[in-house]
Amino acid sequence: MPENGLVPELSVSNLKNSLRFYKDILGFTVDFDRPENGFVYMSFYGSELMIEEDRERNERDTAWIVEPLDYPRGRGLNISIECEDANVLFQRVVDAGVPVRKKLEEHWYRDLDKSHGELNFLVQDPDGYLLRFAQYLGAKPSEQ
Repeated sequence: MPENGLVPELSVSNLKNSLRFYKDILGFTVDFDRPENGFVYMSFYGSELMIEEDRERNERDTAWIVEPLDYPRGRGLNISIECEDANVLFQRVVDAGVPVRKKLEEHWYRDLDKSHGELNFLVQDPDGYLLRFAQYLGAKPSEQ
């Protein structure tokens, strides 16, 4: 059963390709699936994600999809996912030949009187969804 209060569900064009990307390259764990629906529920170090393959839809299903589902999907959205070691994950992505949208970089983000650091990079999944993987680096006083 889901543990997070917010779990994105991504509509994917090819479940096999998406599973290869999320599971085999990135290291997501399949928590459960419903093959008859082309549905998979996955987790990654505390983050949770659902993917469902596009299929012929009946009238009841159309409320769940905002068409058109053109590439790249999820325009205007980036999904931030915490990771334990951004260096290792970044290298796995590169070694797998997956194009990187933004290389691994250190960033500090102001939050009132503190700054929180992270090591992050951007990559798109096979359907173009933008994923930001981030390793937390701690906090320090903000330099306003």
